[in-house]
Amino acid sequence: MIKINKKIKFKIAADGGSASGKTTGCKLIAKKFKMDFLSSGTLYRYCAKKIIENQNSFNSKFIYKITKSITLKKLNNNNLYNPEITTLSSLIAKRPFVRKALKNFQLNLIKNSRLVVVEGRDIGSKIMPDADLKIFFTCSIKKKAKRRLKEFRLMNKNISLKKVEKALIKRDKEDTKRKISPLIMPKNAVLVDTTKLTKKQMEAKLISLVKKSIKNKYGYL
Repeated sequence: MIKINKKIKFKIAADGGSASGKTTGCKLIAKKFKMDFLSSGTLYRYCAKKIIENQNSFNSKFIYKITKSITLKKLNNNNLYNPEITTLSSLIAKRPFVRKALKNFQLNLIKNSRLVVVEGRDIGSKIMPDADLKIFFTCSIKKKAKRRLKEFRLMNKNISLKKVEKALIKRDKEDTKRKISPLIMPKNAVLVDTTKLTKKQMEAKLISLVKKSIKNKYGYL
């Protein structure tokens, strides 16, 4: 773990498409620098889980009630990744009132955290436009498909690499073309291509990037 002076306040926004390495990378950053970590996608998954428990009935009042009960601990739950929740979370993410309610949660977390890293698809452009460091993760589609194949096979043992690749292309296209908070590379973001990086190489690259950014702002760690 790398210790950071208690006087330092530092906020990192990370964006990227599916399987680009952003979640893994941000978890490494959070652990190494002891930062609060939020994967914004888990917020939509948590809401989807609550909607399913409520027999798929929901409205803006219900969503706002849910957001008041969310904690980082509740978001760290493997049960949020089953197929039904995954499908519903992508659907409710298109609802403006859902995004607005969850944006409020994210802004409160960011405001109250001294050191925080948040990852998603609209973080640097919409949620944290004034982040101290913005990172945009990218990766070749073939590498992304290989990474996701193991996860997809937990749901469908017969799925092929080609089908996974096709699904990822579709998801990335939807994310970049959607009207509400599309996936874009934010202004002043640092591009991190994980295609040829091992986990250790990615960790070293990100640690160096964060250290450099903190020193540029404060002159020390």
